[in-house]
Amino acid sequence: MNGPNSCDALLSVNNIEVIYNKVILVLKGVSLNVPHGSITALMGGNGAGKTTTLKAISNLLGSERGEVTKGTIKYHGKTVQNLNPSELVKMGVIQVMEGRHCFEHLTIEENLMTGAFTRREGRDSVMEDLELVFEYFPRLKDRRGLQAGYTSGGEQQMCAIGRALMSRPEMILLDEPSMGLAPQLVEEIFEIVKNLNEEKEVSFLIAEQNTNMALKYSNYGYILESGRIVMDGQSSEMRENPDIKEFYLGMTETGRKSFRDTRSYRRRKRWLN
Repeated sequence: MNGPNSCDALLSVNNIEVIYNKVILVLKGVSLNVPHGSITALMGGNGAGKTTTLKAISNLLGSERGEVTKGTIKYHGKTVQNLNPSELVKMGVIQVMEGRHCFEHLTIEENLMTGAFTRREGRDSVMEDLELVFEYFPRLKDRRGLQAGYTSGGEQQMCAIGRALMSRPEMILLDEPSMGLAPQLVEEIFEIVKNLNEEKEVSFLIAEQNTNMALKYSNYGYILESGRIVMDGQSSEMRENPDIKEFYLGMTETGRKSFRDTRSYRRRKRWLN
């Protein structure tokens, strides 16, 4: 299950395995492709391996004693799993971490400016991009002088995405953008992601537990279970898949199911051999 053609992919992950502490196998032959200019969703429950997959791509596993032991990760056809994270950022790939990691003691504007650290253009160019971020996130402009630690969870999530944009990325790895946010804010965040994708051609790989929102805004989706890809397809088709409706969206032909009923999917998994 590789999804879109790997030959045309901006990012291609091919059959990778990830081990923590030399013994704990977390990812087991994960393969996925992200075409240029697309929004690709990586879905699954807590502990499925979504964050590990993103960290494997962005080369952030080392700080947690994890490593890619098999397979390849290619960006623009170049093998990148041995690069350090800053080199990958310079190539155009940046990760927005789960949990809205902002520098709480810095202002919103100072947080955003840290995203331009690797750039070598003059200040005028950086300031133009700062104003562009404020166009996409008007709330941040209103709070630019406020310490990030005193802003809401939604504003911190916007700040984290805006900071990533300041590096002028070609691809953003976005980890659980909906976590802890009210539904209205989640919709607002995903609308901004959609606009960035359509207007600035930023490609996204989004790890997300909110399957309904992920499939609504993505072009293609992968479902990860216990470190393996168990299903993939066009997002529009996956939204109509009866298994996904039942196991992930809580819907059946007779209507919405309770969470207690939906939990039984772990004992069924009709798509697994």
